[in-house]
Amino acid sequence: MDALTITLYSSFPGLLLAFIAQLILRSAWNKYSKVPSEINVPGAQVARYILDSSGLGHVKVEETRGFLSDHYDPSRKTLRLSRQVYQGNSVAAIGVASHEVGHALQDSQSYRPLALRSKMILSVHYGSWLGPILFSIGIAIPSTWGRILALVGLILFSGTVLFALITLPVEFDASKRAKQVLVDQGLVFRQEELSGVNMVLNAAALTYVAGAVQAFMAVLQYLYVFLMLDRKRDKEEKPA
Repeated sequence: MDALTITLYSSFPGLLLAFIAQLILRSAWNKYSKVPSEINVPGAQVARYILDSSGLGHVKVEETRGFLSDHYDPSRKTLRLSRQVYQGNSVAAIGVASHEVGHALQDSQSYRPLALRSKMILSVHYGSWLGPILFSIGIAIPSTWGRILALVGLILFSGTVLFALITLPVEFDASKRAKQVLVDQGLVFRQEELSGVNMVLNAAALTYVAGAVQAFMAVLQYLYVFLMLDRKRDKEEKPA
């Protein structure tokens, strides 16, 4: 089995799961973005209210571009909400907005997985594109230095798996905080609203699970190719 075939087979499960996760997320969003919340206020206002009542008045809330591009920037203490969430007054919008507030709450309470993930962002960013380049160059060089270069690339790229795994508890915890604060502060009244928030946030969490699976399968793919070529080189280097 050649490297291309290995790549296709090993990538398929992760790609399929990611595709399904996106379908589920869009389905949940499309359904509950049409269900108005009882409090009938936009997501930005919900986020601002929770932040202020939690003693986080210094955290900014800004609108950003992109579909569901919502995120919290711990370095700038800023909550960035997509237009659909920032301006929307639906159950889906307040659910996503409160989830991002959950990250701000984590930051204020020095939640360790969030702090660790934040420290890894830069190194993982470079490792995710530099690792494959070094790996590809390394396996093309039939020497010990080629093996070392490929191994360094594999190690750099493997950081994406660790990052994805650390992301899971960060996102799950933020969703848990979001659901709790919505109930505690009386921002969700009806069972339908709580069910909608659960559906949207659970669907979003599934995308992170899919991302972790993709990262893991990609690293396994690189590792398999490395071991296969390394074994082939050992056979070629042995005297007849």
